[in-house]
Amino acid sequence: MNIQAIEIDRDHHTAPRDVSCRLCGSRLRHALVDLGMSPPCESYLQADQLDQRELYYPLNVLVCDTCYLVQLKEYMSAETIFSEYAYFSSFSTSWVAHSKAYCEAITKRLGLGSDSLAVELASNDGYLLQHFLPLGVPVLGVEPAANVARAAEEKGVTTRVDFFGVRLANQMMAEGLDADLIIGNNVLAQVPDLNDFVAGIKILLKPEGVVTLEFPHIERLMAENQFDTIYHEHFSYFSLLTINLMAARHGLRVIDVEELPTHGGSLRVYLAHEGGSWATEDSVTELLAREKRHGLTEMSTYASFGHKAQRAKRDLLAFLIAAKNEGKKICGYGAPGKGNTLLNYCAIGTDFLDFTVDRNPYKHGRYTPGMHIPIKPVEAIDQARPDYILILPWNLKDEIIQQMHHVAAWGAKFVVPIPFVTVIDPLELRK
Repeated sequence: MNIQAIEIDRDHHTAPRDVSCRLCGSRLRHALVDLGMSPPCESYLQADQLDQRELYYPLNVLVCDTCYLVQLKEYMSAETIFSEYAYFSSFSTSWVAHSKAYCEAITKRLGLGSDSLAVELASNDGYLLQHFLPLGVPVLGVEPAANVARAAEEKGVTTRVDFFGVRLANQMMAEGLDADLIIGNNVLAQVPDLNDFVAGIKILLKPEGVVTLEFPHIERLMAENQFDTIYHEHFSYFSLLTINLMAARHGLRVIDVEELPTHGGSLRVYLAHEGGSWATEDSVTELLAREKRHGLTEMSTYASFGHKAQRAKRDLLAFLIAAKNEGKKICGYGAPGKGNTLLNYCAIGTDFLDFTVDRNPYKHGRYTPGMHIPIKPVEAIDQARPDYILILPWNLKDEIIQQMHHVAAWGAKFVVPIPFVTVIDPLELRK
């Protein structure tokens, strides 16, 4: 793949002439935000790699003024990112609970049973499909990362190690694996060839089948300054306006939409075949109208976002500098992809954070990409007794603060960086 840098005219918020939209093919002429150069967010390093060369790629985000898709260029191939993957969904207790509730609700809504088939695309470690098994619903996962697919198989979730698209959909159809339900949770953003992916969904879906897709909502991302959710493995960011246009391109239609609190604010959209019997819920027209009222068809709305990201960077650095000048000890909690965008954009290294911790043992003993912050087990916080704990997966802050409330015993406080710096005293939460 030919990797080229993008040069953005920051004064006029325009994109270079040779970049086209990955969904509709229109020329991209507008920018959302420039977060500088960053290494791949899931490229955690071993100790012997710290003095070797790291690859950095731009995090320049563009906006299509035809279909409103917010997007990065494909600086890295999906095969490079996802063939072995460091993210295991099951390490988030709240995410697993969210998935279990979904399985129970969708089984009832669609009347799924032993003669149905639920297929999840990017099924990770079986965090979701495992909950269909006690309900008697047959499942099949499609997961490109062999290491996490093995974890799913150990849960009893049949998993095919492959990338999904038209090729695999045709192969599965030939095997009689057409689906009553197709699930895609936080995968749509990670697909460089959107048209191939959605065309594959169209092929695999039974005539009266339903697709559910969950993804962070670009409206919430901008409103709440969630710039750190931008990283190279997220090729695209969606509004319902964009999803509606994307579905129509492939003979599908949006029949329902739900707003969810997950990942800082997500949408769950329900798709069905055009011409099918499913009615379109009022939620669809209502959210489309709201997005238009909030300016998601106006390029000026997107152009203002970069200033909010710059302010958040300055505020966080000012806080960290003041704390370190006072002799405070600071560590991180979590080593998520979003955290690595934040750390690299703000140039936060071990001069600010002594270390970070994570519940995922895969990351223990490794170092964050770019800033080289050591990643330790959660118990390291009890040994170090820091004054401040910077929560990098801020979307899980409530879960983390509940798990770590005991740090109040030595006076530690939590720091949440998004949308702007907030300090949380766990003692205050008990009052």
